[in-house]
Amino acid sequence: MGIQGLTGFVEERGSFFTELRVRDTKLVIDGSSLYHRLYFASTDDFRRGGDYGPFAAAVGEFFGSLRACRVAPFVVLDGGRDADDRKLPTLKGRAAERLRAAHGLSRGEGGCLVPLLTREAFVQALGRLGVPFVQCFAEADREIAGLANRWGCPVLSLDSDFCVFDLAAGYCPLSHFQWRSVCPGEGEEGSYVPARCFSVEKFCRHFSHLNKSLLPLFAVMNGNDYIDLAALEVFFSKVRLAGGCAVGKGGKHARLQGLLRWLSQFAEPTEAVDSLLKYLKKHQREEIRELLCTSMEDYTPSDVNLEDFFQNGKYECEAARKADLPWWVLDALAKGKLAPFISDALILRSTFLHVQVENMQRPSAHSTALPIRQVIYGLLLKVSQNTEAASPSKQSNELPVVCEFDRLQKTLKKTFVQAASLPTDFCDDHFTLDKLIEVPTSRRRMLLLETLGVKPSILESIPSHLQLPVAVTCYWICCSEPKVNSHQLKALLLTMVSGELHRITNDPDPTVVHAEDDTIAYNEFLKWKEKKLQIKDFDLDAAHSFCQWQCCLQMGLYLNQLLCTPLSEPDLTRLYSGTLVHRLYQELKSTPSVENLFSSSPKMTQVYQVLLNTVASTVSPDFFQKSESCKKKKASNKKKKTMRCAIPETQRLGNVNRFASLGVED
Repeated sequence: MGIQGLTGFVEERGSFFTELRVRDTKLVIDGSSLYHRLYFASTDDFRRGGDYGPFAAAVGEFFGSLRACRVAPFVVLDGGRDADDRKLPTLKGRAAERLRAAHGLSRGEGGCLVPLLTREAFVQALGRLGVPFVQCFAEADREIAGLANRWGCPVLSLDSDFCVFDLAAGYCPLSHFQWRSVCPGEGEEGSYVPARCFSVEKFCRHFSHLNKSLLPLFAVMNGNDYIDLAALEVFFSKVRLAGGCAVGKGGKHARLQGLLRWLSQFAEPTEAVDSLLKYLKKHQREEIRELLCTSMEDYTPSDVNLEDFFQNGKYECEAARKADLPWWVLDALAKGKLAPFISDALILRSTFLHVQVENMQRPSAHSTALPIRQVIYGLLLKVSQNTEAASPSKQSNELPVVCEFDRLQKTLKKTFVQAASLPTDFCDDHFTLDKLIEVPTSRRRMLLLETLGVKPSILESIPSHLQLPVAVTCYWICCSEPKVNSHQLKALLLTMVSGELHRITNDPDPTVVHAEDDTIAYNEFLKWKEKKLQIKDFDLDAAHSFCQWQCCLQMGLYLNQLLCTPLSEPDLTRLYSGTLVHRLYQELKSTPSVENLFSSSPKMTQVYQVLLNTVASTVSPDFFQKSESCKKKKASNKKKKTMRCAIPETQRLGNVNRFASLGVED
């Protein structure tokens, strides 16, 4: 959520804050605000697809500072969209903003954009650090406010809506939370984080002792993420203050201030609403009254008791109960083991695909992972090959469809995508979504690998924690358009090997003895990284290819999670570094010897060769030579293929079945 202009207004006036020393307390943290803030603080390169290692390090430092001050953090993450989807217009607007930012970055302009897998990397980091967290069923603001009031502790966020909630211990904006500057305590008092806390009392006092019960009405009338009342423009154009100036006229923040001053003349919300409605046409009044009153409830702290989750691992939520989802799905959503993407697809049959810094002239990088998403939709919406017995027209009607919001060049577009028909022997009547967790692991693993087009035998020599990313890489090599070239593949695999080397040389277990040659190789790698080489032009086509890989990995992760992790989940912080993979790619083109970067470690050399040979075994020996010579032809074919996969709103829906070859014949 968020209230238009309020953050800027209160930031300009320090008088609305009180100084705070944060120590010896619980702290309820808005997880979405935190991971955005920490990612932006951890890097200055937003073009190359994400440096998840430095981001995870920043997450570790942040919670280390809290621990030093004996602050007990409890992170609350947003879940999927609300069942009524009231926020859809706002989400579409934000998606369009991200698209503009991505386009600007692709052209070398400034800007910030959170990489695709940041949220997943954040959840993994919380798990490694042992930080308690919960993923709400939908938007988390009301639950955050309710939990903070239950415990009498502050809220840490960067969301102006918390200026409106009635919070017992106040709201600390992340912009004023100096976690990098922990101060030593005086006397017996321990260390603390210097912070500032927004004071509702000071804010209301500034506006003629405004009753704080009117703040939710102010938020709704001023405009927030849930409501944009065009009908109220009549009110803003007509209402005048004592000074003769219309509420809607004036300089920066004038409308916001004028509205607050107008509200200050009323004792409570009902009186203000009655006065407001007099300015509107009679036929609008009751509808607007109902909309205002309903929207004000968004600022009432939730009675959902998240304390139950942090004590017992589960909690009651009416919205979740109404959704009537299987118990294991609700449990996995609350524990962050399933992404909000899953609940959006399951409940709303609608998903957003987040844009990256990619080539806007090409089809969306997400188009490569479309078949994986279709299998996810098939699992969620239960489509089996039994539908093939139906007539073509009936079958088309029975196949579930999911609405995807993705880009078409530089525009946000809505496309309807059919779920894949799943093989009968996997998803028959005994294995509906509620019983998916009961399917034998071997069968769940087989479906995952079949979706990625990988035979189980080729993964036997791969370490278990790398099997999923290697399978995804095999899929990427075979399905991406334009085709991946050998330098891109090698750069990606060398980045994975660098993560492996970091893992084994930085193992905190004192009983683990590190091989000397591994340590030497790691130190040589660090020296190579520290070399200040001339920065070459940004290769947009290479960036597009690596974006496709991240899209495939994201959906591979989601499918693996939905299938209850038949393969180990990889550590994203050691798997991908955009800055590193782009540099390796550039150097491999001019200095092939970079491929021997880890040659002083026989173990890492073997890991690299195994990874390379495994991926190469899934394509023909002359694959890379062909792909280089046929780029133009393949690009043309890709356009046709995308038209077949993505189904416009006006086009008749046809059958999509990637698994026809898996069906069991009688």
